[in-house]
Amino acid sequence: MENKRKFAVIGGGSWATAIAKMLCENQEQIAWYMRNVNALQHLKEQKHNPNYLSSVAFNTEKLVLTDDINEAIAYADVVIFAIPSAFLSDELLKMTVSLEGKTIFSAIKGIVPETSLIVGEHFHKTYSIPYDKIGVITGPCHAEEVAMERLSYLTIACSDREMAKYVAKNVSSYYIKAKITDDIIGTEYAAVLKNIYAIAAGMAHGLGYGDNFQAVLMSNAIREMKRFIKQVHKMKRNINNSAYLGDLLVTGYSVFSRNRMFGNMIGKGYTVKSAQMEMSMVAEGYYAVKSAYKLNQMYQAKTPIIDAVYQILYGGKEAKDVFKKLTDKLN
Repeated sequence: MENKRKFAVIGGGSWATAIAKMLCENQEQIAWYMRNVNALQHLKEQKHNPNYLSSVAFNTEKLVLTDDINEAIAYADVVIFAIPSAFLSDELLKMTVSLEGKTIFSAIKGIVPETSLIVGEHFHKTYSIPYDKIGVITGPCHAEEVAMERLSYLTIACSDREMAKYVAKNVSSYYIKAKITDDIIGTEYAAVLKNIYAIAAGMAHGLGYGDNFQAVLMSNAIREMKRFIKQVHKMKRNINNSAYLGDLLVTGYSVFSRNRMFGNMIGKGYTVKSAQMEMSMVAEGYYAVKSAYKLNQMYQAKTPIIDAVYQILYGGKEAKDVFKKLTDKLN
C-alpha cells in the first residue's frame, strides 16, 4: 500500500482546504474538486482559495484541480468527502463513475438529511460500499489552526487498520499528529453531536451565562454523548479520549467554532435565518440536531441538551425560556 494510493478531496470549504494542505505535505499530487468555478480559477492563478483559509499558499503543480466530481473520483483510490452534509446528496447526484474499489473517508461532521444517516452509513446503505472501505477523519482540530500550522491532532477511524495507518501517515506532519481507531460509527456520531453541543454552548454565552455554567454544560454534554452513542452502537470505547471529549471541548469553546458562533447569535436574539445569512460558513449542528432528535425517538437515550437545542431551532421556543428549564436538568 505504501506510496501507491492516490487521494482526492471533495469540497471547497475551510476543512477541505485544510485537508488538501495536509495531504500536499506528503503527496506528489492530489485531485481536488470544488463546485465553485470562480474559486477554482482563482486557486489556479493565485495559488490560494479566495473564500476559505486564504492565507494558505498551494503549489498548484501538486493539485489536479477540477469542477467535475467524476474526474476527481476517477483519479483517486482514496476519496475524502469534506462538504456540508446538507449538500452531499446533491453532489453525489452528479456522480456517473463507480465508487467500486475506492476507499471513502468522511471528513463531514453531520447527518445526511435525506436518509438521517451519518455519512459512512449513507455510503454503505445507498452505494453498497463495504464498511472496510469506509473511514472517518475527525479531530480535535480546527481548519484555521491547520492553516497557521499550530500543533493539531486528528483521529483516523477505519476497520482496515492498514488503511487507517496509511491515511494517518499521509495527513501527518510536524504540526499534525494523527492516531487511529476502529470505532468508525462512534467517532462519526461524536463528530456530529459535538456540533449540537457547541451550539448549546454558544446559546448559553449569548444569553449571558458564564464560565461556571459552561463547565457544567460541557460536563453534561460528554455524558449525554456517551449515552446516545452507546444506544446507537455498543462497543468498548473511552469517551474521554480526544476523538470524543477533545473534539467536544475544542468545538464548544473555540473562537473558530462556527457552531458556537451560530448558537451565540441565536442566544443574542437572532432568528435562525438571519444568523445563517450573516455567517459565511455552514453550521453543521443546525441540520444535525433535527436528525439526532428524530433518531433518538427510536433509541430513547436521555438527551436534555439535544432536546433543548431542537426546541429552540425547530420548535419555535425562546432560548431564554428553554435554558431556564435546562439548568434544572443538569448536574
